[in-house]
Amino acid sequence: MAIKLKGHETFALREGWLNKGLAKVDANPKVFSENYGADALGVGSNMAKAIRYWLKAGKFMEEPPKEGAKLTDIGQIIFKEDKYLEDIFSLWIFHINLAGNEKLATSWYAFFNLINIDEFSKEDLMNILLEKLTPLAEEKAISERSLRDDISVLLNMYVKEKQQNYDPEENKISPFAQLGLLKKDRNNYIKTQPDKDKLCDDAVLYSLIKFFEKKEVDSIGIDELLNSPMSPGRILNLKRMALNEYLDHLEGQGYLTVNRTAGLDMVYLKKKIGLKEVVSNYYKKHWKKFLKG
Repeated sequence: MAIKLKGHETFALREGWLNKGLAKVDANPKVFSENYGADALGVGSNMAKAIRYWLKAGKFMEEPPKEGAKLTDIGQIIFKEDKYLEDIFSLWIFHINLAGNEKLATSWYAFFNLINIDEFSKEDLMNILLEKLTPLAEEKAISERSLRDDISVLLNMYVKEKQQNYDPEENKISPFAQLGLLKKDRNNYIKTQPDKDKLCDDAVLYSLIKFFEKKEVDSIGIDELLNSPMSPGRILNLKRMALNEYLDHLEGQGYLTVNRTAGLDMVYLKKKIGLKEVVSNYYKKHWKKFLKG
């Protein structure tokens, strides 16, 4: 498989980049054809390349041959319902897409799906990712410099850490730090389970449906939902107890059945529901609550 490193031009996603990109692509499919979109986006050319990359890596945008740039179905729904990405649910959808994108965000895929340690230094992560990515690179040499850049951007994206000489006007802190998937303790980084008030049932359902679609099955064991690459347990940093709680909530909402008798621990989908429907339904529920409130 071809692996993709450093498509981000060393820029982690910044506050406002996704909504700016969504708006410009929606207005003009040829936005990236002149000066990489820098003029339209009001940023430098390398930042414009980074915005283009992030939109594609998170599957909010696609560029079919001869069509220019256009929003994906999920991108369209989010642009319509949460234009400024103020709802953390929108960030979760982007994260789930990104962490499952083996082709365009290989380091993110490997970090969330393939490594089995929860605490590590930057150098530990470098060694582990090099080991995990080498088989995927199909005997092609991996650029250690590009991998180091990927690691720096990934850690900066998910860790809430103010830089020296921090200027709030520059919006350098990534909005994805609020997901609560990673924290820093001195020189080490620790994968963390997100707080329940940050990760809603609908985001877990989106990850679950995505996993079921990849497997092309109607039933999956809880162990697989916890530990397999692309599973909700992996991509959302969920421990067994938390995953079981989310599964119970989704069973109560009629989406699935959980069978724990005789040690089976199997999950069966009850409703035929697609990813677009999961996202649309969330915003419909959200607006109903908003109007009632």
